[in-house]
Amino acid sequence: MNKRLFTSYLGLGWLPVAPGTWGSLAPAVVFGLLCYFGVPRFVVWIILCLLALDAATVCVWFSPAVIEELGDNDPREVVADEVAGQALVFIGAYAAGGWEILVTMAVGFLGFRLFDIVKPWPCRLLEKLPGGWGILADDVMAAVYAACILQICTKLWIGNLV
Repeated sequence: MNKRLFTSYLGLGWLPVAPGTWGSLAPAVVFGLLCYFGVPRFVVWIILCLLALDAATVCVWFSPAVIEELGDNDPREVVADEVAGQALVFIGAYAAGGWEILVTMAVGFLGFRLFDIVKPWPCRLLEKLPGGWGILADDVMAAVYAACILQICTKLWIGNLV
């Protein structure tokens, strides 16, 4: 079994430019498509929870072997953490259609990327946890920040559109 294939989320982490962004884009697109096709909220919630759980499990279980193989404590190709974090951002969100979907996707995606890159407290501290836990934990915290921003924005902005 190729652990690098799983931690790169089927090769997204092998893309040459901004692999973390590509990893984050996948759950945003899944969320957008589910909302666009009118999938019920509870089904969207279940799918995103399963995606986050799968990516988090892959990250924690398989990242230590990839870390050892590559000799890097946080290899760029490991994007399972971004997949898990971005899926977490959208778990509490739902968009009914049209512009609302695009705005929700954009705010959630950009918010997560911002917090994942900037790493406000305690993200950088969590990054120091051993193995796959450190790779995952900072993204989970970034997801918490981004989800809060997404909820505020959707209540203030999208709530006024409908």
